[in-house]
Amino acid sequence: MPVLCSSCAEKRATLKRPKTGHSICKECFFWAFEEEVHQTIVEAKLFKPGEVVGIAASGGKDSTVLAHVMKLLNERYSYGLELMLLSVDEGITGYRDDSLETVKRNQQQYELPLKIVSYEELYGWTMDAIVKQVGLKNNCTFCGVFRRQALDRGAIMLKVDKICTGHNADDVAETVLMNVLRGDIARLRRCTAISTASEGEGVVPRCKPLKYAYEKEIVLYAYFKKLDYFSTECIYSPNAYRGHARAFLKDLESVRPSSIMDIIHSGENLSVREGVKMPIQGTCSRCGYISSQALCKSCVLLEGLNRGLPKLGIGKHHRLHDKILSQQPLTEKEERKLKSVDF
Repeated sequence: MPVLCSSCAEKRATLKRPKTGHSICKECFFWAFEEEVHQTIVEAKLFKPGEVVGIAASGGKDSTVLAHVMKLLNERYSYGLELMLLSVDEGITGYRDDSLETVKRNQQQYELPLKIVSYEELYGWTMDAIVKQVGLKNNCTFCGVFRRQALDRGAIMLKVDKICTGHNADDVAETVLMNVLRGDIARLRRCTAISTASEGEGVVPRCKPLKYAYEKEIVLYAYFKKLDYFSTECIYSPNAYRGHARAFLKDLESVRPSSIMDIIHSGENLSVREGVKMPIQGTCSRCGYISSQALCKSCVLLEGLNRGLPKLGIGKHHRLHDKILSQQPLTEKEERKLKSVDF
């Protein structure tokens, strides 16, 4: 016997919501998904009328659904926003070049302006070239740091007021787990924030409208809406540390679907005892970007690449920052330590 939609009780249910377990028809699922994102935006006061908002677009399911839903809600509820697409070309042959073609199609489909910034034009390096030098063990560190700064630089070029990213509930929960496992209290305190205020010169505020949307529901939404998105995983990401947190989270979700939201709420309600030393935010003395050290992570990683010392930005080498800033040569022992790479 067909199961009726638990929402409208008229149409036949076509799917079971991973987030709630309710059997629901496609139309009611679309409405529920969109309304939940709308409630997230309204309750967190993510946007103000008249703002220019850059949507971080990679061509993947999250950013494609984000662009679709943001355009739809902006029109449905008259947010009064000017939306733009912002993409980063990391220079990964056979992956990013294909996904950017999807972004260009999205630009035509949603009729939104598009700006693409590349690692090569910003840093003089592509991820393909970086991987050749650093190997496959720590390449995600380089990519993550460079991408964050590249998004800010692209946003400044577009003169946007905010950047919204496609981070979903699974991403946030994974980040909480990663920071717990690494003992990174500073990041643990801020990783569940739905938005970040302007953190200084050259840094654009960010927000996550899909923060409470389950990854499985984003896939279902994209599938049933027949959205045009790129579904291949990055060819350099199989060894990423995040993959272990993701696998653990999926195991938890299979036993208890609410685990994702439970972990997020735990991170949101975290309190750190008084007296715990936290990093003091300042600015990089070389490029002016936010940093708790004399040099920001991006500048240290770039210095290591340009000097042929790929391990310079991996791990803690803060004592070398003064040498780098003053252009002093490193000792033979320091260079030997920083050149060794595990492929």
